[in-house]
Amino acid sequence: MLRPSAVFITGIGACTPLGNSFTEVANGLLTGTSAIRRVDELTQESHPCRIGGPIGPVPCPPGEDAVAFAQLSRLEQLVRFCCHQALRDSGLWEVRHERRIGIVLGLGAEWMLPWEQAGLTSSDITQWQPEVADHGMLERTRQHLAISGPVSTVSAACASSNVALAQARSWLRLGWCDVVLAGGCDTGVSALSLAAFGNLRALSRRNDSPATASRPFDRDRDGFVVGEGGVVFTLERATDAAARNAHVHAEIAGYGSTSDAYHMVIPNPEPGPASRAVHLALSDAGLNPEQVDYVNAHATSTPVGDTSEARVLATVLGEHLPKVPVSSTKSMTGHLLTAAAAIEALACIAAMQRRAVPPTINLDEPDPTCPLRHVPHEAQDHRVRVAVSNSFGFGGSNACLVLRAA
Repeated sequence: MLRPSAVFITGIGACTPLGNSFTEVANGLLTGTSAIRRVDELTQESHPCRIGGPIGPVPCPPGEDAVAFAQLSRLEQLVRFCCHQALRDSGLWEVRHERRIGIVLGLGAEWMLPWEQAGLTSSDITQWQPEVADHGMLERTRQHLAISGPVSTVSAACASSNVALAQARSWLRLGWCDVVLAGGCDTGVSALSLAAFGNLRALSRRNDSPATASRPFDRDRDGFVVGEGGVVFTLERATDAAARNAHVHAEIAGYGSTSDAYHMVIPNPEPGPASRAVHLALSDAGLNPEQVDYVNAHATSTPVGDTSEARVLATVLGEHLPKVPVSSTKSMTGHLLTAAAAIEALACIAAMQRRAVPPTINLDEPDPTCPLRHVPHEAQDHRVRVAVSNSFGFGGSNACLVLRAA
């Protein structure tokens, strides 16, 4: 029986380092493919990190003017492509004018891009004034798609896309929209982010071995690797999806969030605030910890962060910890920043549909401070009905999403 408040994912649009469709990304994740390479075109010898997980050229959506599309920034291309694909995958493209369709995306990079470009090409870095800009990127996208719902940008660090999915679910439950496009897009493989995160000593320095650089939970991890890309989902009320006999990828079953404000960039060593976010998400979904089949960990491959998350999972799962497979797909894609939670929700859906848990590649020697049921190197066959996706961002933004097979 359908729960009246249930919200389903009925479409997926993706453009990532592993491919430009759900099928391509799922295949890459489940075969343990690394998308990390050197990015010498963006870096100099003085940069401590010269590797990343960049996307290729963003495909022009069907029916678009290719010349006009090529003139957009890469980030705006990414947003448009993913929104197009999500609507088409849901079967709503041709009838989009008949529904109130909103957009809410994790999109932390939008206002940084003009500033970064100005800083690279001019000594005048005050030329960009977002407060007097005609429209933001999502409003332009709404107009381009000719849809009529509200738009919102979320910037909650690495938790942004989970927050966006939760906000989209609320819009549907409140009746503000009939459909919402939600997820995240980021073009974080840039000169500015590589320099900034590198100077923070947050990035891996395995420049001579890119494919093995991102190694969550491994004893020899030395920092994360920046990735980029976008994933956008079409969300609908379950009753509406059923009425049109839509194909359903998964249910947005639960969400929880907290803010611990412990430190600007260092995770809280105490598991309380982040574990509360996970508990809230499970409670929202009406589930107990023993019903969790898989955890897609936030685990970025930093020495402190991975250990902190292991403590969180031990606190939440308790005696069930040895039974629940845990993996970090950032080992393959890198860290997509504000789009990270979106591609990791896709990974959870892939696990449900393929009945296999994606691996943590490069996990040669698990850190004893992270005593979890790891999935090293290769995917493992495993029935997944309930998946938990953690996102713990800079500044203490903790967000947990629970997905349930529909």
